[in-house]
Amino acid sequence: MTRIRTRSFERHDGSTGTAVEMSVPGGLTVRLSSLGATLMGIDAPDRHGRAADVLLGWSDPRRYDTPAYRAANPYFGATAGRFANRIAGASFVIDGVRFALSANEGGTHLHGGADGFDRRAWTVEPIADGVRFRLVSPDGDQGYPGRLVATADYVFTAPDELAVIYSAEADRPTHVNLVSHGYFNLTGDPAAGIAGHVLSIAADRYVPIDAANLPLGTIAPVAGTPYDLRAPTRLGEALAAADGAAAPTRGFNHCYVLQAPGRVVPAARLHDPVSGRILDLSTDQPGLLFYSGDGLDGSLASDAGTPFGPRSGLCLEAQRFPDTPNQPAFPSSRLDPGGSYRSETRLRFTTDAD
Repeated sequence: MTRIRTRSFERHDGSTGTAVEMSVPGGLTVRLSSLGATLMGIDAPDRHGRAADVLLGWSDPRRYDTPAYRAANPYFGATAGRFANRIAGASFVIDGVRFALSANEGGTHLHGGADGFDRRAWTVEPIADGVRFRLVSPDGDQGYPGRLVATADYVFTAPDELAVIYSAEADRPTHVNLVSHGYFNLTGDPAAGIAGHVLSIAADRYVPIDAANLPLGTIAPVAGTPYDLRAPTRLGEALAAADGAAAPTRGFNHCYVLQAPGRVVPAARLHDPVSGRILDLSTDQPGLLFYSGDGLDGSLASDAGTPFGPRSGLCLEAQRFPDTPNQPAFPSSRLDPGGSYRSETRLRFTTDAD
């Protein structure tokens, strides 16, 4: 039986937010915040039954609302939207009309703009085995057409599995791509980094990018590249290969093309051999973006004072492809009136002793 506890907290501007803790006896404990529909923490056991938080972030929701956090802007566990990832030129065309968006990374629109969904106060209500966050985004919000009503459900589908389910409806044609932007470190210790993790991604193709992390508009095979993660690969070796490649960026910030979009299927497995923890990620989305956390700069630190430095955590973001509104060859992110957007990702935590 899912146990849910809520408490109020005061935001930086004096308004009130809601923090949620959900747990299942013998299973996971999950902490959430109404600010950004944010996943603040997941306590998962190691092979000896000792629980640790496997997400970068904090136990205090007020730390996600400070000037220092806003300046660093890492999107720890937040819901990124209305369109997560990047839109080139901060604009797109729908039915012959160009819409100018908020540019917040040079001339690029990133994760919904300067005032994206990660900075919004979502309402919260209990649902079966979890909670639902709800947000109304008005017509013209960050330049997007249409009034959008979005929900983010966090639900236990098993004692060891959390489902993140997004849905949205709009009253005008628009584009939607909602993403849970959690940084995983299965050791539970940011100082240990991610180099010792072993990752596999069930994808034989990926989306090449330029120096601005924008897609080239092509889809390429992973075979013969440093981005081939079809077999379990130690990340220290994968990162060294990616860093040494003739590529415009270091590390990984690449979207992988999944095999069976439209239904929830296994997409990735992350394993920490030291703790024994395993994360199996399944999703119904066409893409999975693997980000190796190179943008973390150590300006923020954990509850214990450990700096969140480069590669202290990694993101596995189930999503539409980056810049999809400007890439007609990519699977569409368009949402029309009368239609519905839905995204489901399941995070299952086990150990190699199970």
